[in-house]
Amino acid sequence: MMPWILSALGLVILLLAGDALVRGAVNLSLRLGVPALIVSLTIVAFGTSAPELLISIKAVLEHAPGIALGNVVGSNTANILLVLGVPALLATLHTSECDSRRNYVLMILASVLFIGLAFCGTFTATSGLILLAGLGLMLANAFREAHAHRKACGDPCADDDLEVLEEADPDMPWWRIGIYLLLGLIGLPMGAHLLVDNASIIARTYGVSETVIGLTLVAVGTSLPELATTVMAALRRQADVALGNVIGSNMFNLLAIIGVATLFGPIPVDPEFLRFDLWVMLASSLLLIPFVFFKLDITRTWGVFLTGIYIVYIVVVLL
Repeated sequence: MMPWILSALGLVILLLAGDALVRGAVNLSLRLGVPALIVSLTIVAFGTSAPELLISIKAVLEHAPGIALGNVVGSNTANILLVLGVPALLATLHTSECDSRRNYVLMILASVLFIGLAFCGTFTATSGLILLAGLGLMLANAFREAHAHRKACGDPCADDDLEVLEEADPDMPWWRIGIYLLLGLIGLPMGAHLLVDNASIIARTYGVSETVIGLTLVAVGTSLPELATTVMAALRRQADVALGNVIGSNMFNLLAIIGVATLFGPIPVDPEFLRFDLWVMLASSLLLIPFVFFKLDITRTWGVFLTGIYIVYIVVVLL
């Protein structure tokens, strides 16, 4: 039982440390005069992906690449089927009110690029640089859209930007910002160490691969912040936040997490990924087409369907 307890402890530390780092970084940037819109596009996005990033880097350094790759592929599948499915069981997600077409197309392109590089057999530093170049293009597009939005609506948008950042407090004392940053910087590597080491022990104990542990235990655990955010968005009838959160998180997982992790060592691709898991990830992404392009709402029926598919997927992976 101890590896399970330590894995859970590592996950809790990761989630709390990631939240602390985001709070500290957001408020440090605002105190230094960085616009809230830029903070939301960069620091918050990177900060919420920090647990996945630290896990992947730690897994590569500990020669457990299956956990690194399984974490990303499993998280992307969970983000769509679980993170959108479970909230829809509680309340309909009115995605018909959203316009996420451009970002969704970028997510599909990122998925295709990722799968194409996976068929090379190993994610090398060159593969990582290609993914990071894709990330740069994605951020450039986001900045261009944000700038256009700002010009269209004028100065009042600044107040709206601050409202989007729940962690924002422009008057937060410097000492509190320092504590948040310190807790984040200490907690993230500590949590990653506990989770990766004990997840590997669990894999060996039960005779399953590290890849399976990455696709299930680690992936679901690191998707919990997105799940919590989306549940709250559903209850507040903010479907654009829910859908945008999932699409943005998936793009960062594909381009940033593996892109940076490859700089610490090569990541060989398990043949099972090429036969099954990558295609499940892509198929899950394509399931969003009716909601993005045909303006359908994610109703409870869809919630049951998406959640059911995810449960079946997990059972297949474990068996």
